[in-house]
Amino acid sequence: MKHPWKTDKWFVSPWCYLPEVRKGFRFQPKIKIHDVTLRDGEQQTAVVFRREEKVEIAKRLDAMGIHRIEAGMAAVSPQDKAAITEIASLGLKAEIFTFARCLVQDIKTAKECGCSGVIVEIPSSDHIIHNAYGWTLDRARKSSIEATLAAKEAGLYTVFFTIDSTRTEVERLLDIVERVATEGHMDAFTLADSFGGTTPEAIYHVVKKAIKRLKKPVEIHCHQDFSLGVANTIYALAAGASVAHTTITGLGERAGNVPMEDVVLSLLCQYGVDLGIRTEMMCEVSRFVLERAKVTIPGNRPIVGDMLYQVESGIVAGFVRKAREKHPLEFVPFAADLIGQTPVTIVLGKNSGLPSIQEWCEKLNVQASEEQMMEMLRRVKGKSFEKKDLLTEEDFKAIVGQVLK
Repeated sequence: MKHPWKTDKWFVSPWCYLPEVRKGFRFQPKIKIHDVTLRDGEQQTAVVFRREEKVEIAKRLDAMGIHRIEAGMAAVSPQDKAAITEIASLGLKAEIFTFARCLVQDIKTAKECGCSGVIVEIPSSDHIIHNAYGWTLDRARKSSIEATLAAKEAGLYTVFFTIDSTRTEVERLLDIVERVATEGHMDAFTLADSFGGTTPEAIYHVVKKAIKRLKKPVEIHCHQDFSLGVANTIYALAAGASVAHTTITGLGERAGNVPMEDVVLSLLCQYGVDLGIRTEMMCEVSRFVLERAKVTIPGNRPIVGDMLYQVESGIVAGFVRKAREKHPLEFVPFAADLIGQTPVTIVLGKNSGLPSIQEWCEKLNVQASEEQMMEMLRRVKGKSFEKKDLLTEEDFKAIVGQVLK
């Protein structure tokens, strides 16, 4: 691709592709998205997915091309176990994983569910082991070894997941993980920024260090407490991590997990890394999941917000009217159909300008002079102040009737 920053679907900064900027990036040839919506996403306060909802969400994730689906944690409830078992039996293209504590019984349950892989969690920092779990480090290490060996015996792809990785001294963390890998079993290691407290530079450094020392695939699991989860995830992948843990539209505890849409689209447009995800399904799947989670998001939420492609500013409305036929990416960084969004529309409100009125007069086949349109604009602004909202078509028709009489 001659100019990867500008295609018929996106137009981003050419700076992203400068050789000196990309120097040192080591993206793996095959990167997977590991979706944790049905487990970590459901841990968002007040979110409950019923069995049939989990099954339908899994089907849509699979249709979108998500590579791995973490179907839940069987120990949570009989309903969760039943949902995981049904999802695993569907014959989806996605690999189906479950989440387990470092307990042999949890591993047995994972096997009973029919999953192909298991995420085995353990606290990794001394302070969280002592203060939150009330365990000793020896107990945590012993449980990890026993559970991962049980997972190996069960024939499950085993990902060792260390809670609170990033608030642990680096060498101590890698000592713990290496010992579990040696005395127990580990197919891959998940570096978890469980409380969102690290930075992209730190993640980049430690992921490279972990890959070199452990000689195992590294996965990345981040949270959004400082709004750096997306950047941290991308930097981990640039350092050589091969799997990114994400949720649909960032569902998850506290500030949420890393939103899949942001990671996948940024990789595609700004880094030239295509994960094979059907991006045109992003808005549809997001709406489906959020409706069942009973979670609302801002209208201008990146990628999937309902009002993202509505233009109120008169200046930008002028841009749209001049450029939309031949240069539609002059006023947006990616095309609406790339992500399944509604096309750009000009709306009427307090910030409208003359181009906005011209647009709506044309839309309604209204003939008016420039002076009349300026009077319409004055009234549109006044009505918007009165409503503290946008105007509807009926509102504008009423104004047109008042002005043209």
